[in-house]
Amino acid sequence: MTDIDTMTDPVTDAYLRRCLDGDRGLLDAIANAPFSEVFLAANANQLLPRPLFIAEATISRFSADLSGFFDLLTSLPQRMFDGDVAAYCAALGMERQRAAILSRYPGKPTKYGRVDAYHDGESLRLLEFNIGSAQGGIDRSEIGRMLLQVDAFAEFAAEHGLVHVHTGEKVANLYREAAKELTGGADPVVGFVESDSGFGGYENAVKSYIEMMASQGLEVVMGTIGQITERDGRLYLHGRRIDLIQRHYTENEMVTEPGVAEAAERVFRAHDEGRVVQWTSLHSSLYHNKAALTLLSDSRMRQAFTAEEAELVDRVLPWTRLLANTQTEVDGQTVDLIGYCREHRAELIIKQQRSFRAEGIVAGWDTSDADWADALADGIEQSALVQRRVIRRAERVVHPETGEVDEYAATWGVFITPHGYAGTSLRAMPIDDEIARHTPDRRRAAVFQFPAGAA
Repeated sequence: MTDIDTMTDPVTDAYLRRCLDGDRGLLDAIANAPFSEVFLAANANQLLPRPLFIAEATISRFSADLSGFFDLLTSLPQRMFDGDVAAYCAALGMERQRAAILSRYPGKPTKYGRVDAYHDGESLRLLEFNIGSAQGGIDRSEIGRMLLQVDAFAEFAAEHGLVHVHTGEKVANLYREAAKELTGGADPVVGFVESDSGFGGYENAVKSYIEMMASQGLEVVMGTIGQITERDGRLYLHGRRIDLIQRHYTENEMVTEPGVAEAAERVFRAHDEGRVVQWTSLHSSLYHNKAALTLLSDSRMRQAFTAEEAELVDRVLPWTRLLANTQTEVDGQTVDLIGYCREHRAELIIKQQRSFRAEGIVAGWDTSDADWADALADGIEQSALVQRRVIRRAERVVHPETGEVDEYAATWGVFITPHGYAGTSLRAMPIDDEIARHTPDRRRAAVFQFPAGAA
């Protein structure tokens, strides 16, 4: 494809046409951006040649919906199970040991997380809601910040009134706010803490994050929970006293890795006694579980919601069901769930409750009838969920070297905090790759929003 045959939005259209006309300033903007060596070590060769653009009204409306959706999601134990967290966990198919750990933490979690969403050409649709502190992609805020230091792009941004929301800046301010009583208002020292199994293949990404947070004025020390020591009532990591722990260990490691549960208890106790701030509580994991979305989507549960709340759920979330259930409602009719899934294979996708980086995903449209039947049987045993497919719109990108127009499909990682929208971390794959797996073809990009009437 060598031409733009479909109007997207006025800003994207203007950007693409200038690139097709040979505007080297825009074509080479990513290549000319002053990224650091640390950032490039984590992201080199994975950057999309251009940013993506979205209307301010669209992202504002979606983020407002996400805030309301968060409130609904975190109210499920009270609304549906009279506050019985154990009954809520059982309804999700959660193992007793994990449920016992999570049931210890009362109250609602901090409104902090990242939604993975697809744009279907009309609006953003929520696929997953990642609630809690262990969110990736924050360092990619630097893509937008560095692009604005390239003269050609800065001029384009000014011409069209573009705004970039820097997630790192928002998160740094959240940490200051959360730790102010402990630090007396001084900037906190942050511990980026993983389980004892370590950082695996994402150590470079953590170093990029640490550098980005340093640009926001915060010191971050990385380490594992077993490396935390205690002295005079305070917690230390590699000899540095830490005020706030950015928690990347979860109940999963507490169950599966020796020593993690005991080390975590020391942190929990220090947090309860005001000697450190844990960002965020394990209570978040009650709702990070993908199966929680099935309780919102299932129309048989709608008596727990007002008409406006049910409308919000339908606006944001595609049809999603837990495969452990035998029946469901479709268009007002009660049907056998597995029979429906077999008949509508090409419209559905199976996901594991705690899958990561697309692990365990089975796309019905890319699977034979026999393999799909096996996947459904496995999904029932594993309490997996099935979700209606969302077809992403094509994002057109002019290749800087060839001038050809390539098409990508994007996953929009929209961050929300107690203060609202906190930026977007964007991942893109070639349009023919429906599942956003972690492959060499995966690209990362900045997102800029434009005002009404931009042209």
